[in-house]
Amino acid sequence: MKLFLGLAPAALLLLLLGSATVDAFKTLQAKIPNGANVNNPCQAGTQWPGVGHWNKDGGGERNPFGIAFKSNGFVWNSTICQLDSDQDGRSNGEELGDPQCVWTEGGTPERTDGITHPGICEPVNSENCMRLNGNNIPCGSTTIKSAFGLLYVMLLANILVR
Repeated sequence: MKLFLGLAPAALLLLLLGSATVDAFKTLQAKIPNGANVNNPCQAGTQWPGVGHWNKDGGGERNPFGIAFKSNGFVWNSTICQLDSDQDGRSNGEELGDPQCVWTEGGTPERTDGITHPGICEPVNSENCMRLNGNNIPCGSTTIKSAFGLLYVMLLANILVR
Protein backbone atom coordinates (compact mmCIF):
# COMPACT_ATOMS: atom_id res chain seq x y z
CA MET A 1 0.00 0.00 0.00
CA LYS A 2 2.89 2.34 0.81
CA LEU A 3 4.33 1.76 -2.68
CA PHE A 4 1.03 2.69 -4.35
CA LEU A 5 0.67 5.89 -2.29
CA GLY A 6 4.28 6.81 -3.04
CA LEU A 7 3.67 6.51 -6.77
CA ALA A 8 0.34 8.38 -6.78
CA PRO A 9 1.86 11.89 -7.08
CA ALA A 10 4.13 10.73 -9.91
CA ALA A 11 1.21 9.11 -11.72
CA LEU A 12 -0.87 12.28 -11.39
CA LEU A 13 1.99 14.38 -12.73
CA LEU A 14 2.41 12.06 -15.71
CA LEU A 15 -1.29 12.20 -16.50
CA LEU A 16 -1.33 16.00 -16.32
CA LEU A 17 1.78 16.34 -18.46
CA GLY A 18 0.39 13.84 -20.95
CA SER A 19 -2.85 15.77 -21.40
CA ALA A 20 -1.00 19.09 -21.77
CA THR A 21 1.22 17.52 -24.41
CA VAL A 22 -1.78 16.26 -26.38
CA ASP A 23 -3.33 19.74 -26.32
CA ALA A 24 -0.07 21.30 -27.49
CA PHE A 25 0.18 18.93 -30.44
CA LYS A 26 -3.41 19.62 -31.52
CA THR A 27 -2.63 23.34 -31.46
CA LEU A 28 0.49 22.81 -33.57
CA GLN A 29 -1.30 20.39 -35.91
CA ALA A 30 -3.79 23.16 -36.71
CA LYS A 31 -0.92 25.42 -37.76
CA ILE A 32 0.09 23.24 -40.74
CA PRO A 33 -1.99 21.93 -43.64
CA ASN A 34 -3.29 18.42 -42.93
CA GLY A 35 -1.51 18.48 -39.58
CA ALA A 36 -3.82 15.82 -38.15
CA ASN A 37 -3.79 13.79 -41.36
CA VAL A 38 -0.10 12.91 -41.84
CA ASN A 39 0.39 9.28 -42.81
CA ASN A 40 2.71 7.12 -40.75
CA PRO A 41 5.66 6.18 -42.99
CA CYS A 42 6.23 3.09 -40.83
CA GLN A 43 2.75 1.61 -40.88
CA ALA A 44 0.25 2.07 -43.71
CA GLY A 45 -3.23 3.12 -42.69
CA THR A 46 -2.14 4.86 -39.48
CA GLN A 47 -1.35 8.49 -38.68
CA TRP A 48 1.70 10.28 -37.24
CA PRO A 49 0.18 12.92 -34.93
CA GLY A 50 3.51 14.25 -33.59
CA VAL A 51 4.52 15.59 -37.03
CA GLY A 52 7.48 17.62 -35.73
CA HIS A 53 9.01 14.77 -33.72
CA TRP A 54 10.76 11.46 -34.35
CA ASN A 55 8.30 9.89 -31.90
CA LYS A 56 5.00 9.46 -33.74
CA ASP A 57 3.05 10.42 -30.63
CA GLY A 58 5.07 13.61 -30.23
CA GLY A 59 7.48 14.74 -27.57
CA GLY A 60 11.19 14.24 -27.36
CA GLU A 61 13.63 15.08 -30.08
CA ARG A 62 12.36 17.05 -33.06
CA ASN A 63 12.80 15.76 -36.60
CA PRO A 64 14.07 18.10 -39.37
CA PHE A 65 10.57 19.48 -40.02
CA GLY A 66 10.01 20.14 -36.31
CA ILE A 67 13.34 21.96 -36.07
CA ALA A 68 12.56 24.10 -39.13
CA PHE A 69 8.97 24.81 -38.05
CA LYS A 70 10.14 25.93 -34.60
CA SER A 71 12.89 28.08 -36.17
CA ASN A 72 10.19 29.68 -38.34
CA GLY A 73 8.21 30.67 -35.24
CA PHE A 74 5.66 27.85 -35.63
CA VAL A 75 4.22 29.74 -38.62
CA TRP A 76 3.22 28.16 -41.95
CA ASN A 77 4.31 30.43 -44.78
CA SER A 78 6.11 30.17 -48.12
CA THR A 79 9.48 29.83 -46.35
CA ILE A 80 8.59 26.61 -44.49
CA CYS A 81 6.28 25.44 -47.29
CA GLN A 82 8.96 25.54 -50.00
CA LEU A 83 11.60 23.91 -47.80
CA ASP A 84 12.33 20.20 -48.18
CA SER A 85 13.02 19.52 -44.50
CA ASP A 86 13.57 15.78 -44.83
CA GLN A 87 15.55 16.02 -48.10
CA ASP A 88 13.43 13.45 -49.92
CA GLY A 89 12.95 15.61 -53.02
CA ARG A 90 9.47 16.94 -52.11
CA SER A 91 8.81 20.28 -50.46
CA ASN A 92 6.98 20.42 -47.16
CA GLY A 93 4.05 21.94 -49.02
CA GLU A 94 3.91 19.08 -51.52
CA GLU A 95 4.02 16.54 -48.70
CA LEU A 96 1.31 18.29 -46.67
CA GLY A 97 -1.07 18.98 -49.56
CA ASP A 98 -0.21 22.66 -50.15
CA PRO A 99 2.01 22.54 -53.26
CA GLN A 100 1.25 26.19 -54.18
CA CYS A 101 2.03 27.39 -50.64
CA VAL A 102 -1.26 29.27 -50.35
CA TRP A 103 -2.90 27.49 -47.38
CA THR A 104 -3.83 29.59 -44.36
CA GLU A 105 -4.64 28.37 -40.87
CA GLY A 106 -8.24 27.19 -40.60
CA GLY A 107 -8.57 26.66 -44.36
CA THR A 108 -8.76 23.49 -46.41
CA PRO A 109 -5.55 22.49 -48.19
CA GLU A 110 -5.52 21.92 -51.95
CA ARG A 111 -5.08 18.20 -51.34
CA THR A 112 -6.18 16.12 -48.34
CA ASP A 113 -5.25 12.62 -49.48
CA GLY A 114 -1.88 11.01 -50.00
CA ILE A 115 -0.30 13.19 -47.32
CA THR A 116 3.29 12.22 -46.59
CA HIS A 117 5.57 13.11 -43.70
CA PRO A 118 7.58 16.34 -44.11
CA GLY A 119 10.11 15.43 -41.42
CA ILE A 120 10.90 11.82 -42.27
CA CYS A 121 12.53 10.91 -45.56
CA GLU A 122 10.42 8.41 -47.49
CA PRO A 123 10.44 5.68 -48.51
CA VAL A 124 12.05 4.86 -45.17
CA ASN A 125 13.71 1.67 -46.45
CA SER A 126 15.49 3.36 -49.37
CA GLU A 127 19.27 3.66 -49.06
CA ASN A 128 19.14 7.47 -49.18
CA CYS A 129 16.40 7.74 -46.55
CA MET A 130 18.02 5.19 -44.27
CA ARG A 131 21.12 7.40 -44.33
CA LEU A 132 19.14 10.63 -43.75
CA ASN A 133 16.81 9.27 -41.06
CA GLY A 134 19.57 7.35 -39.33
CA ASN A 135 18.51 5.53 -36.20
CA ASN A 136 15.98 8.24 -35.35
CA ILE A 137 12.93 6.73 -36.99
CA PRO A 138 11.34 4.18 -34.70
CA CYS A 139 9.80 1.92 -37.36
CA GLY A 140 9.35 -1.45 -35.70
CA SER A 141 10.62 -0.11 -32.38
CA THR A 142 9.20 -1.48 -29.18
CA THR A 143 10.40 1.50 -27.17
CA ILE A 144 7.75 2.76 -24.78
CA LYS A 145 7.18 6.41 -25.56
CA SER A 146 4.00 7.39 -23.75
CA ALA A 147 3.45 8.57 -20.20
CA PHE A 148 1.12 5.63 -19.63
CA GLY A 149 3.79 3.24 -20.87
CA LEU A 150 6.34 4.81 -18.56
CA LEU A 151 3.97 4.55 -15.63
CA TYR A 152 3.32 0.89 -16.48
CA VAL A 153 7.05 0.15 -16.56
CA MET A 154 7.55 1.92 -13.22
CA LEU A 155 4.76 -0.09 -11.60
CA LEU A 156 5.98 -3.33 -13.15
CA ALA A 157 9.53 -2.69 -11.97
CA ASN A 158 8.34 -2.07 -8.41
CA ILE A 159 6.28 -5.26 -8.44
CA LEU A 160 9.17 -7.33 -9.78
CA VAL A 161 11.62 -5.93 -7.22
CA ARG A 162 9.39 -7.10 -4.37
